[in-house]
Amino acid sequence: MSRILDIHHCRPTYSLIFFTCKSQGSNGNYLTFKKKGAAKSSLRANISEVGLNHILDRCAHKVEEDDGNAFNALPHVKRLSELQKDDLFGKIVMVRFDSNILLEENQNKNSKTFISALSTIKYLHEAGATVILISSWSTKTNSNLDSLDSVSAYISSLLKLKVLPMKLCHEYESTRLEESQETHKPSIYLLENLSQFKEDIANNSRFSQELSSRVDIFINDAFFQSHKTLSSTVGVTSFCYASVAGFQFEEGLSQLKKAFMTKENPYIAMVGGGNLIEKAAAINYLVSSSDGLIFVGNISFQIMHALGFSVPNKYIEFGAFKEAIKIIKSANSRNIPIFFPKDFWCMNDHFKNPELVSAECIPEGWTPFGLGPNSLEEITTLLSKSKKIVWIGPVKFGLSNQDSYGTSILAKVIGKLSQENCDVTVIGNMACKALMEESMVSSNFNIIENASVVWEFLKGRKLPGLMALDRGYPYSIDWRTIYADPDRPLFVDIGSVITGNGMFLFGMARKRKDMNFLGLEMNGKLVKRCLETCHLSDLKNGYFIETNATSTFGSIVSCYPGKLVFASIQCPNPDFNRPEHRWKMVQRSLIEAILHLLSYDGKVFLQSDIEGVALRMKEEFLKYGNGKFIIDHQEEWLKENPFGVQSDWEKHVLDNGAPMYRLMLSKSLRE
Repeated sequence: MSRILDIHHCRPTYSLIFFTCKSQGSNGNYLTFKKKGAAKSSLRANISEVGLNHILDRCAHKVEEDDGNAFNALPHVKRLSELQKDDLFGKIVMVRFDSNILLEENQNKNSKTFISALSTIKYLHEAGATVILISSWSTKTNSNLDSLDSVSAYISSLLKLKVLPMKLCHEYESTRLEESQETHKPSIYLLENLSQFKEDIANNSRFSQELSSRVDIFINDAFFQSHKTLSSTVGVTSFCYASVAGFQFEEGLSQLKKAFMTKENPYIAMVGGGNLIEKAAAINYLVSSSDGLIFVGNISFQIMHALGFSVPNKYIEFGAFKEAIKIIKSANSRNIPIFFPKDFWCMNDHFKNPELVSAECIPEGWTPFGLGPNSLEEITTLLSKSKKIVWIGPVKFGLSNQDSYGTSILAKVIGKLSQENCDVTVIGNMACKALMEESMVSSNFNIIENASVVWEFLKGRKLPGLMALDRGYPYSIDWRTIYADPDRPLFVDIGSVITGNGMFLFGMARKRKDMNFLGLEMNGKLVKRCLETCHLSDLKNGYFIETNATSTFGSIVSCYPGKLVFASIQCPNPDFNRPEHRWKMVQRSLIEAILHLLSYDGKVFLQSDIEGVALRMKEEFLKYGNGKFIIDHQEEWLKENPFGVQSDWEKHVLDNGAPMYRLMLSKSLRE
């Protein structure tokens, strides 16, 4: 039978601050600052009543607060689900998959994450694309997969489709890809293990170009690797004309948003693990957005140390004291409670049985390995009143394994709460494993096994793998509030105000009342100025949107009720000819989007004051138009503006006596 260790000989050395908080006339073991020498008994008040009342009372009067800048790091990206199968037919598509999901030996094959990863590959194959799978893996993920052949055979068994192994840098492999395209027989290839190439980790540009050779479209389907800057997730996007998120990537991003964007109160974050210095920025974000924090694991020792508790030196992280103080002050400024263990189960080399030790003073020579009953009771009581719980990191102390008993209790409690409509997110391999073993996973569970990408996100850092993808347009457009008649034919001017005040589009809107005009422009200040002009002039057939049309043209124009009859690109930046400026205007993805949405007999107007730019636009449209764009005139360049309305830059060029190079293309009626 275990007993409580006699620690009366221990005298805690309180320093700087104590962990108390006044609430409804009572003191509990949470936040307010007191001077050195405050009574020790104030640290041990029961939180079950005081602490919960404090949280519930705070939530009842809660006002909207700034949740920090973390979500600024999540741009809206283009998704595979937005691409039509016709857009994929005959294309060579490279898929960067997550080996921890597809190849995991004990993977739950019914999980959304696993199913979505397989769905990406199947969707591309069914669309008639040639698929190249790339990833890095090791026998730690699956001991049976020790070669390229064994991995390709394993993925074949998952897909029920033949996956062919393929080496990098072999000419005959390029011939195989060419044959697959020419015969329109979609094949699936698996490239050799990228862990063999140090260039992948270095994001080497030459390696990225070699890796993506002959590839049309890149699909990132490894969301939980998106915190890394790799050739296979970032570098290759510079050499593919389109880079989009696969179904698994989309599912992972959705899980992250669900964990931290949903608003349910009271919201409690339970943080485990160690390395407070690395995680300090992330914890400060949790402080700014939650209604209370529970610290378990090694991180709790750093908080306790900062609060003046006597913590054995071997558990104190060097340099963590300052960060712990900042976290405590931040919580105090928001008047939210922080909870930490009250007692521990400890071991000693000289005693066979574990002993229960108070958290106020852990004697030297005793090693905590689990949460004590008082700690578990307090945490359980707090969690039971919550409407939202985020548990990130293991309940692990010192160098010991995860606290199996304490973790098991918490997993059962959280599992039960999820069935009572509590919004639960569990993050990290150890926490997720415990949860799966101890409770029935309900639909309210949000399980994220890879904690690394979450910690990086919570620190407010941009995820390189996410940022490298093409942008999508995140908003739905109510065309009936924009135009008097949204069924009229549409004229889209791309980059319409880059050279000034949108003079061309305004002139056309006044001249052709039977059409609607839309300007797509990246410069937000110029777009705002043009929208103000629309409002002041009461223009009902003209509008402007701030966006990168190269990525978003399809998602914006496809939802317009009427027909797209005209698209124009005028005087784009000449730097678009350089590969490193792939975000510039005229890209293959934009040309194909225009071709797809333009009505038959619709037209495209191109012009530039630089002949080389005009020639490049002409060549790109004819090349990627698949024979469906034809030049509408006999002469090489149109001498006059066919609309009788000049753009700002066009007027400037002509006023200075310089020429303009104009071209009109029509979409052919033939299939």
